[in-house]
Amino acid sequence: MTKPKFRRIVLKLSGEALAGEKGYGIDPTVVDSIARQVKDIHELGVQVAIVVGGGNIWRGVAGSNKGMDRATADYMGMLATVINALALQDALEKHGVDTRVQTAIEMREVAEPYIRRRAIRHLEKGRVVIFGAGTGNPYFSTDTTAALRAAEIEAEVILMAKQVEGVYDSDPRTNPDARLFRELSYIDVLNMGLGVMDSTAASLCMDNRIPLIVFNLKQEGNIKKAILGESIGTIIGGEFLNA
Repeated sequence: MTKPKFRRIVLKLSGEALAGEKGYGIDPTVVDSIARQVKDIHELGVQVAIVVGGGNIWRGVAGSNKGMDRATADYMGMLATVINALALQDALEKHGVDTRVQTAIEMREVAEPYIRRRAIRHLEKGRVVIFGAGTGNPYFSTDTTAALRAAEIEAEVILMAKQVEGVYDSDPRTNPDARLFRELSYIDVLNMGLGVMDSTAASLCMDNRIPLIVFNLKQEGNIKKAILGESIGTIIGGEFLNA
């Protein structure tokens, strides 16, 4: 059996990824596919934490742009991420993977409150931990949550699942001549405004020396390829990989 390159990871999933081709809501087929891929790497002994967005149900920024109070809109988005986290938990446990959901906003009837040491203990015991409700604060994206949680639990890498192959110099869905970057530094991402993640998240990753692998989630098996160190997508902060 090939040895995984990483011991502990954070997998960042957008809410849109769970919607599949529908573009909204939760597609059970897509969620099941993600669960099977997570099970594959879990069986390699990798400790897996997941941060999930909520854009398939509600986007706080969109609500704010239409006149809603920004903090209220963001809290609604945090609740949407919890719905997605519970869907992922259900799918993973159907595949026999022991799972815990921890939320930054306390809701003990459906999930544990986020406690860093408890999350690490779950990972050490072989449980997949899903972080819901973002950071618990408005004005912060789930990309920032992924960077923050990765730093807190001392993850070795963040795997950022996208709907395209990696990071391009322009949108490949509208520009057929868009160029795919294979490696970038965080300074490149910030200076070029590439939109991989928001500047707060990118700065947090850079300051804490956390590498990022951006890859296409729609190609099944890519999560495992990234874990095994195969060349896929775009590596950001590659100088931190073997630090």
